[in-house]
This record gives sequence, structure tokens and C-alpha cells, in this order.
Amino acid sequence: MATEIAPAEQELAEVSTTPATPWMTIVWNDPVNLMSYVTYVFQTYFGYSQARAETLMRQVHEEGKAVVSHGNREKVEVDVQAMHGYGLWATMQRGDD
Repeated sequence: MATEIAPAEQELAEVSTTPATPWMTIVWNDPVNLMSYVTYVFQTYFGYSQARAETLMRQVHEEGKAVVSHGNREKVEVDVQAMHGYGLWATMQRGDD
């Protein structure tokens, strides 16, 4: 004898098993900060290697923006505020946008 799952229960099960969409910290290009300073910030705050920090800095400079971190909303909010503290222009957005 097969048991049927009520539609509402099935929908709830599908929603609860979907992982939360991660958020992203985006740093934008600006006419104020030197490229060496942006590299320094990425190394100091995020702990990136010199090569990774320079790659992200180049992306900011050449493409106008770079995603510098991912995570839950609270972590990304902290990262954005930290970037503002360093004088960088940063925003956050959902990973699926």
C-alpha cells in the first residue's frame, strides 16, 4: 500500500532542503584609492595571498568590480562594513542575482 504525501507537506520538504543562497561582497572601482592600497586591503582583511589580492585588484580596476567574498548575509554585511572602513566602495548582493 503506497502512502501519499499531501501537496503542502511535499512543498515544505522541497523548500527546507534547498540550501540558502550565499551572499557576495562586491568591491567597485573608484578614482580615489591606489591599486597598491586595494591590494593591501585584500591581503590584510581577507588574508589573500599577494597574487590573489592583485588578481582581484586588477579585476576591480579593469572590469569595474570584483566579488571578494561569499557567505551568509551576516558575514557579508561585516565584510562590506570593513571595506567601507578602509575607504573602499563595496556593496552586497545575493549570489543568484
